[in-house]
Amino acid sequence: MNSWRLLITPPARGAWNMAVDESILEHIGCNEAMPTLRLYAWEPACLSLGHAQPVADVDMTCLQQRGWEVVRRATGGRAILHTDELTYSVIASVDEPRVAGSVLESYNRLAQALLLAVKTLNLPVEMKEEAAQDNSLSNNPVCFEVPSMYEITVNGKKLIGSAQARKKQGVLQHGSLPLTGDLTRICQALSFENDSARDHAAKRLLERATTVESALGRAVSWEEARQAFIHAFEAQLGLSLQEGKLSESESRRADELVSDKYAHVSWTKRT
Repeated sequence: MNSWRLLITPPARGAWNMAVDESILEHIGCNEAMPTLRLYAWEPACLSLGHAQPVADVDMTCLQQRGWEVVRRATGGRAILHTDELTYSVIASVDEPRVAGSVLESYNRLAQALLLAVKTLNLPVEMKEEAAQDNSLSNNPVCFEVPSMYEITVNGKKLIGSAQARKKQGVLQHGSLPLTGDLTRICQALSFENDSARDHAAKRLLERATTVESALGRAVSWEEARQAFIHAFEAQLGLSLQEGKLSESESRRADELVSDKYAHVSWTKRT
C-alpha cells in the first residue's frame, strides 16, 4: 500500500490556496515532496477563474460590494464561487500510478474515489462517463453548468466540479464539493447583459447543479465530508494517508507565489 501525505489546511484566502497547490507541485517535481491529498476551505469567499477564462466574465463592482475575492487558477475550466464547500487537491508526479496516463485516464481513477466519498455520505450519486452535448453552454462562464467527462451527479444534477493540469513537474487536480448555501450566488459576481439574463442564468444553474444539503435533505459538516474523502481515497486508491504539514520550503515558496503571481493583478487580469 502506497503512502501519500494528507494535508488539512485551515480556511484561507484564494491566492494562498492556489499558491500552496502550485508550491507542492513544484516540490514534487524536484522530488522534495510526497504525493499529496490536500483538503481545504476558503475565507473570505472567492471566485476562481479558469486558467484561460476572460476576466471580463467578472462583475468586479458586485464582487467587491460583497467582500468576495477573485483569483485565477492554474487549471482550466470556468468560474467557481468557493464558499460553503470542501475543496480537494491531488498533487503527484506523472509516474505515480494513480495519475499516470492520459488526462481522462487519471481523471477517471480519481473520480472513482470522489464517487465513493459522496456515496459514503449516503448520497444517491452516479457517474456519467460521457459529457452531455449542449452547445448552448459553450460560452458559459459558470463551471457547475458545463458538462464534463466522468461527472458525478445526483438526480441528474452536477455535484462536484474538478479540473486538472499536467505539467512537467507533475499532475495537479483540484475540485469542489458544495456542502450548503445558494449556488446562484455566483451569478452576482459575473457579468451579464442585464438583470433578466442574470436571473435566467441563476434559474438554469439550479436546474443543472446541486449541493450536498439540497440533495441529502440535511446539512453535512466540513469535518464529516473530510472524513468521507479520507476514507474513500484510501479504500478506492489503495492508499495510506499520513497526515503532515507543509515544509518550510513549501510555505516560503507559497508566500512568494502569492505576492508574485496569484495576488498580483498581472496574473488575475491577464486575459
